[in-house]
Amino acid sequence: MKVLIYLLVLSLVSGVGSFDLVIDGIPDEVENLIDLEIDGFPSSSKTRNGRYQGEDDDKIGLYSYKVQSTITSRLANTMIQARMVNNAKRPQPIVFDVQVPKGAFIDNFTMDINGITFTSHIREKSEARRMYSQAKAKGKAAGIVRSNALDMENFQTEVNVPPGMRIQFQLHYHEMIRRRLSSYEHIISVKPGRLAKHMEVDVRIIEPQGLRYVHVPNSLGDHFDGITTISKGEKKAHVSFKPTMAQQRKCPTCSSTAVDGNFVVQYDVNRETTGGELEIFNGYFIHFFAPENLDPLPKNILFVIDVSGSMWGLKMKQTIEAMKAILSELRAADQFSLIDFNHNVRCWRDNLVSATPAQVEDAKKYIQTIHPNGGTNINEALLRATFILNEAQNLGMLDPNSVSMIVLVSDGDPTVGELKLTTIQKNVKQSIKDEFSLFCLGIGFDVDYDFLQRIATDNRGMAQRIFGNQETSAQMKNFYNQVSTPLLKKIQFNYPQESVSDVTQSSFHNYFGGSEIVVAGKVDTENLQHLESVVTATAANAELVMETLRDVEELDGFMKKDKYADPEFTRKLWAYLTVNQMMAERNAAPTAALKRNITKSILQMSLDHHIVTPFTAMLIENAEKDEIMLADQPKDPRKGCCSGTLGLTPNAPNNNKGIPAWANVTAVPVSYMPEQRSPPVSSLSINRVDNDPHFIIHLPKSQRNICFNINSEPGKILNLVSDPETGVVVNGQLVGAKKMENKKLNTYFGKIGFYFKNKGLKVEITTETITLKDGSHAITLSWSDTGHIIRKQLLISVKKESNVTITVGQEMSFMVLLHRVWKKHPVNVDFLGIYIPPENQFSSSAHGLIGQFASEPEVSIHHQTPGQPPEKPQAIMEVKGNKFTVTRGVQKDYRTDRVLGTDVPCWFVHNSGKGFIDGHYKDYLVPHLYSFMKRP
Repeated sequence: MKVLIYLLVLSLVSGVGSFDLVIDGIPDEVENLIDLEIDGFPSSSKTRNGRYQGEDDDKIGLYSYKVQSTITSRLANTMIQARMVNNAKRPQPIVFDVQVPKGAFIDNFTMDINGITFTSHIREKSEARRMYSQAKAKGKAAGIVRSNALDMENFQTEVNVPPGMRIQFQLHYHEMIRRRLSSYEHIISVKPGRLAKHMEVDVRIIEPQGLRYVHVPNSLGDHFDGITTISKGEKKAHVSFKPTMAQQRKCPTCSSTAVDGNFVVQYDVNRETTGGELEIFNGYFIHFFAPENLDPLPKNILFVIDVSGSMWGLKMKQTIEAMKAILSELRAADQFSLIDFNHNVRCWRDNLVSATPAQVEDAKKYIQTIHPNGGTNINEALLRATFILNEAQNLGMLDPNSVSMIVLVSDGDPTVGELKLTTIQKNVKQSIKDEFSLFCLGIGFDVDYDFLQRIATDNRGMAQRIFGNQETSAQMKNFYNQVSTPLLKKIQFNYPQESVSDVTQSSFHNYFGGSEIVVAGKVDTENLQHLESVVTATAANAELVMETLRDVEELDGFMKKDKYADPEFTRKLWAYLTVNQMMAERNAAPTAALKRNITKSILQMSLDHHIVTPFTAMLIENAEKDEIMLADQPKDPRKGCCSGTLGLTPNAPNNNKGIPAWANVTAVPVSYMPEQRSPPVSSLSINRVDNDPHFIIHLPKSQRNICFNINSEPGKILNLVSDPETGVVVNGQLVGAKKMENKKLNTYFGKIGFYFKNKGLKVEITTETITLKDGSHAITLSWSDTGHIIRKQLLISVKKESNVTITVGQEMSFMVLLHRVWKKHPVNVDFLGIYIPPENQFSSSAHGLIGQFASEPEVSIHHQTPGQPPEKPQAIMEVKGNKFTVTRGVQKDYRTDRVLGTDVPCWFVHNSGKGFIDGHYKDYLVPHLYSFMKRP
């Protein structure tokens, strides 16, 4: 080994600082070439593009450069491998320089040098340094590097390799792919630095939810048009990028490579349920929550813009351009204002104003007049913004269902007023009081981005670095789009406490459209068959309670069949979320003792799951353990520990009906939740319309069931209940079978509409969705959901692929049943049935095909005679002054048995109920789904 390694520099992040090297047994000819006293770098080497170049640089051969990445349910495992050889006649430094996504966890690194393998181990930092010191004291080859992170994280190794020697580097890291703007984006840095004889980027995606699309933008440039191949299945996809050496060249005669950038894969998954997707495997669960089809919540937004002298020029021009575009995207229901600051603080308006076209135009004109100059007073600017929001709330100017936020745009550290960052952070936290969110945009590299991350995370927001160039405006608009559409607030995830443990953050301030919330935990799969979750949240003008139920073994077969799927994906995702959460909690810890305890937990997690964190170091050793290298990442004293989101899950009693006792539904006030009154399933005493369509009217006084059919045309709308005094309408729209049978086209209810006029609410139920409408607002659930919507004392309860119950206070309830048929059935279609208890408190003026029987008529049935066949006797019915023949028969109640139904004996009235119903059935046709009927 004495002549094997002459120089090794190992770094984990960009921005290399000082380090010590001990080199054992350097041959004289090499020692004459290398001077280790100049900042730790070989003095005779020349640097170019971040790599060391000598006169024999072109003799370094890159035999292969391979990237393999597998995404299993958002968990991306990536391996980057480079195989190189020194073809020169003298030793040369070979660099392995890889950019790792910020936030990814490096979990393994190996080097193979002419058959000698170096492997990595994760150690507590002090222990790793002790082992390094021991190796150094013994005169063994050892290297240590200390460095601080800027924006990108680099893993860099440099080895001075003798002539003819081969070396292979291999780095492994994993990360959770976040969803932004309705897309998951997997970014892989591909910068080989030279032409590779064999080059390959191979990405496999395995998503049990199913893939909506897979897209690979041309991020490496037009040079590589048509080289990437994509094969996509229902739940799996394969992306391959294999340019030949000729295709890699910048030009046909060039010796340099055009492969220098990011390889990007974008995709999204199918979502059938609003309550999210539960994936359970190997003793862990992951809950992915990304509801769609919800109306945006109104927002109260304050833009706080740095106009100090450092913003002069392109940065200010791009900021103005971005702000004008952002202001144009404000919705009519939004309120906003602008604050610009340097050493002073100015307000465009001293209070929030509605985002009317006139106000927006005036704000654009104001932005256009800004001229940067002076210092930076971040503290006063943020406190002024929080004061405006607090005052608006105290004066009752904010919609209770709205979301309030501050967006700070700055390019530098504070230079005026309060300069101590921890004091600014404390001041803002105390002023916001957990009421609002703070989002920060840091422009350029002069800004203390880590401070912006801390202050944003501390106030339920996030930060993003914006590069001060021609793309500044687009980057700002992209960031705003991520937070411009709040769909839910006060989101709470609940799981049965006796079955789960170590659950990650489960309480969230906001959910923004196009994003995703992820919760993970451990689950006792040995003693549990199903795992249930309940998610509560506030939507636009309604409260949501969403339930999800999953078999704990549902994924087992799928995972075991796929050789590329990571069987540890649930454990890794749980560890990823847990470590990031603990690091955020450590950053916010109020006492040193608590911070120490959290640090111990992070350290143990790092060691248990073999990941590099600020409290661990990676040791790289050969098999004999006589050569040791150390990758060390000390904490930057200017930054907090790490990014993440701190979430607290309050424990509150559950007083809500129809929800598991362990569910902590803090988002739904008890006063909003009426008692659920489902139509009684144990009794046949109920009015119902089912099948094609068969009406069954129960007459409680005479204890009789009367049946009739309505034969109408597809598209026609029948009124079932029309009660002008209570303001209730129930209508059903007919849908036809796929073709006629026996010269008759059967019709069914394909859509049912409920209108509660006094509440201003409408409910539309189809065979696909359930929608609650309140004015211009709408909330939609699918039949794949199990959950509740609560609005104005009206409760909609959905049971997955089964039924919907609508409860109106203590007065009324309705049940709609879903009937699914085989999709390829030649005749039948999906349809709905409706069940209405006779106890519903309709007024005496109620009418409709069912509503008219709220006041039970006198019915006489006599002169019963045997029928043909005998089990269907006939009789004479007298009702409402009419006399006609009826037949004894049987209809079906499908509430307890949705396949075969339960037999309901009844007297059948022929000719579409003629004589039993008032007038003709055509009198009950209405023009719209929510129309009251005109009395016949």
